[in-house]
Amino acid sequence: MSMSKRVLSVLCVAVAASCSLSASAYELGPSFEKCGDDSLIQFIKDGVTIGITSAPPHSFLDTATGKAQGVDVEINEAALKWMGITSIKYEVSPFGQLVPALMSKRIDVIGTNIHVTPDRLKAISFTGPSWWYGPVIVLPAKSDLALTSFSDLKGKKVGAVVGSAADEYLRKIGADSVPLPGAEQEIGALTSGRVDAVLEDDVTVADWVKSNPSLPIKQLKDIAVPQEMITQYGYGYARYGLRKEDCTFRAAYTQALAEVRGSGEVSAILKKYGLGNRNLFLFPLEKN
Repeated sequence: MSMSKRVLSVLCVAVAASCSLSASAYELGPSFEKCGDDSLIQFIKDGVTIGITSAPPHSFLDTATGKAQGVDVEINEAALKWMGITSIKYEVSPFGQLVPALMSKRIDVIGTNIHVTPDRLKAISFTGPSWWYGPVIVLPAKSDLALTSFSDLKGKKVGAVVGSAADEYLRKIGADSVPLPGAEQEIGALTSGRVDAVLEDDVTVADWVKSNPSLPIKQLKDIAVPQEMITQYGYGYARYGLRKEDCTFRAAYTQALAEVRGSGEVSAILKKYGLGNRNLFLFPLEKN
């Protein structure tokens, strides 16, 4: 046995006997036994309950099997496996109920990705970055509109979900924002010519295309994202929510996410759902 494998074996035993042989694919195994609180050890022993909301492709229940699926579900399961946590239960609820459920200990993890906001930081803590999805401009397939920046949307008729960050941003830059109830209406507005463009999350648009590859639209994926959309309009990294007191669990979760990103597992999951390595990191920003 090589020195690296002996070190890995010692680390695995120190944290949990359940550390699987598949962890040998990683350079490091969990080593959080001296951080202080015992939350990680307790979750290894008792398992975790993950709270999700029905929001494809982020997280949802398969209607045929009843099994939780989605980008966030699979990333969480990969991270938990790295930590040696094998018992996982799911609770499905509206997104607005996830933070109260976490704080009341009905769930242990907010597993549908949740972004950092000042108000949320007062109540919960967050893992390190998991993945990223950002805004993308979508045009009708035959559009000849020439856009090189988000600011070029000024004066254009642009659809966005009513009350969304995209809607707010469009109004701020002087676009003629057309508020729409949801994805179906956005697609209809694009294909009927009611709007010049739509501003949506790239992960949502990828799901449209996956469901209907012949959809007559095109995405402007190479336009740099304005800094203020990251810092002010809700397009920071996707993360998962944890209780503040679960310190060792948070430390382990954060490293686990880094390890499964580094191993290529997250890339494979993103690809499965029509996404790509663009969604691993913040997309290049506009230069100030």
